[in-house]
Amino acid sequence: TTTTTTTTTTAISSTTTSTTTQKITPRRTRRNSSEHNSNTMNDNDFRIGGGNWHASSSSHGGAYGFKDPQLAALEREHEEVTKVKNIERIYIGQWEVEAWYFSPYPDEYAYEERLFICEFCLKYMKKKKTFLKHKSECKCRRPPGTEIYRETSDNDVDNDVNMNGSRISVFEVDGKEHRVYCQNLCLLAKLFLDHKNLYYDVDPFFFYIITEVDALGAHIVGYFSKEKHSAEDYNLACILTFPQFQKCGYGKFIISLSYELSKREGKAGSPEKPLSDLGKISYRSYWTHILLTILSKQSAKDNVQIKGLSDMTGIKTEDIISTLQSLDMVKCWKGQHVVFVQNHIIQKYLDQKKRIRLCNSKYLTWVPHAERKKNKA
Repeated sequence: TTTTTTTTTTAISSTTTSTTTQKITPRRTRRNSSEHNSNTMNDNDFRIGGGNWHASSSSHGGAYGFKDPQLAALEREHEEVTKVKNIERIYIGQWEVEAWYFSPYPDEYAYEERLFICEFCLKYMKKKKTFLKHKSECKCRRPPGTEIYRETSDNDVDNDVNMNGSRISVFEVDGKEHRVYCQNLCLLAKLFLDHKNLYYDVDPFFFYIITEVDALGAHIVGYFSKEKHSAEDYNLACILTFPQFQKCGYGKFIISLSYELSKREGKAGSPEKPLSDLGKISYRSYWTHILLTILSKQSAKDNVQIKGLSDMTGIKTEDIISTLQSLDMVKCWKGQHVVFVQNHIIQKYLDQKKRIRLCNSKYLTWVPHAERKKNKA
């Protein structure tokens, strides 16, 4: 996928029909592009939000440090065309959300002031009348793939239940098997992602749809995509928490889920590179939390090694080293990196008592695809 943008994707059948009443929340103000990309950010900017974490490939001079002049001209033309958002806002579920960026919907829909989107099948419509008719007839109540994560009713951890009492479920959707759904997801996601280049070539990806589940169905909250075959062991290509669910802790939940999948595969993973500045901050925050939490439980007699931390967390060694270096907790000794535990740093972090929503592995039923093939054979 280019610039980490796997374009793409999501169904729980229920006889309950959704209501036609919509609760419209206050409209969000679109971020000014220059403000959004500014190096000066406040604390809120560091929250896991739109998921636009990957720098544009155009800013890196291509894979080999240079760029074809014709390609560069086409990219400049594309940038000019897409600089201004084409759709003002969308209606999805109970929410009215203002769009942030251009999205290449088909011409018939591309320049509507508003679009109506079914939160279950992601079909998009121009007219409210059409939308209400679709709502009354649509049988989808969840994303179309396989449910791989479901919180049970006997939750014993605060992280497992969101603020309105709904539980979280996650669905794995194959881009090849559910192509239209995934393409619709990518078009929808592009409204909130600045650099996202792939919209229709969804076959090489799996999409993991995070939902809040209540009596009416599984409501999409966000997603991440992952290449089916990554030579670099990337465990995440593109990530997005939709605006109406941002600042609720879903970003770190999604990151932790991607690492739980890597651990099930028995290998360390890492997000697709390069990361944007915001992406580095988001991941560094997650890595710091995981590593300091583990180190806080180690005794002085434990011989903590970076490889051991990688095996426990699913985080690649280079990401562990860079995180510990930022904390001044790694030293070079005889040509090797050695963990240098500083208890005062760990205690200072723990004293903050940060509540972070993470994936709980006991609710994850996912089996690696390589194992599934072996079982079938």
